Amino acid sequence: MRQELDISKLTFEQLKKVREHLKKMIKVGGSDLHIKANSVICARIDGNIVQFSGGILSKEDAFTFAQELLRGRFSEFIEKKELDLVYSYDENNRFRVNIFFQMDGVSAVFRVIPVKIPALDDLQLPDVIKTFAQKERGLVLITGGTGSGKSTTLAALINEINVTKKKHIITIEDPIEFVHKDRGCIVNQRSVGQDTRTFETALRAALREDPDIILVGEIRDKETMNLALHAADTGHLVFSTMHTIDAKETVNRIIAQFPTEEQNRVRLSVASVLHGVISQRLVPTIDGGRRAAVEILVQTPRIEKLIMENRDYEIRDTIEAGKEHYKSQSFDQSLLDLYNGGIISKEQAMKNATSASDLELKISGLMSNNEGDTFTSKATRISEDDTDIFDLK
Repeated sequence: MRQELDISKLTFEQLKKVREHLKKMIKVGGSDLHIKANSVICARIDGNIVQFSGGILSKEDAFTFAQELLRGRFSEFIEKKELDLVYSYDENNRFRVNIFFQMDGVSAVFRVIPVKIPALDDLQLPDVIKTFAQKERGLVLITGGTGSGKSTTLAALINEINVTKKKHIITIEDPIEFVHKDRGCIVNQRSVGQDTRTFETALRAALREDPDIILVGEIRDKETMNLALHAADTGHLVFSTMHTIDAKETVNRIIAQFPTEEQNRVRLSVASVLHGVISQRLVPTIDGGRRAAVEILVQTPRIEKLIMENRDYEIRDTIEAGKEHYKSQSFDQSLLDLYNGGIISKEQAMKNATSASDLELKISGLMSNNEGDTFTSKATRISEDDTDIFDLK
């Protein structure tokens, strides 16, 4: 039986101290605040971890902080050893929080959630991404590592649908980050743990709730993926995220989740319903900020054929070959555009490239793309449309 916390005995002094650090981080434009027992408090600013506090947070104070933050959910934290939640600093600043136990005690990470839902145009993403919001059915995946801007891109896509169409949108998230008000659409947002037990059960129920668009915050297991593919195959538009590094690995990861005897069936399904993959990597810029290099897979007859025939190793070359006609692009093409635009250094382009040797040749102008057109050198400035990349500074 859970032992409930006596909230009346809390002074909230530790939470007040953390709020001061959150205030400081907001002021300097940081993205994450790190709280760790037996350590100093740190923040991530422009991609780097910097020390915020002068003193060590004791194990006891970190434990007290957890009690003050969680209050009625503290016993759940003790039982599960980790929790996700959203913390509202004030009406203009919200944070996604993961609090957990580690060997020295309690740790927590606060990540900034923008209150204003950005428009796709504001994010300066390539124009082809907007076309995914115009689809009537299918699966669109946004992928990348933690902190690469997946949630922001996903929120912008849902916002685009919300203001341009009259549909029913259901979101299943853990936790809810961006809050969507009903505009042209009805938007029902469900939080795992609070409004539903799991992604799988919520997605299964969603199919009986007359949705047009379903957002699954993250696909974590075979069961959820199977339901997402089924939903996309039965006339729904499904958006979700995965922690994969590029389009090819995304396809591989989907297939690998299933037993060998089911993989041919899954390949046929993925080839049919996968309308797009948007993969993002944040790259430090010359001016000290960060930009997202974006790989974009667009469904084409050739992409469908490659997935069906287990020729995933050809996906990247096909993405690059489709840049002019389909507006797809690989990471290396995106990095080349950023470099040619004077936005990132050659060092950062090489560091973040999928194939540094190939990118080196492209930068030097010695390598052509699959359509026979030579990539521009640094001396040739690319057009403004080609540098229309997500600015997260």
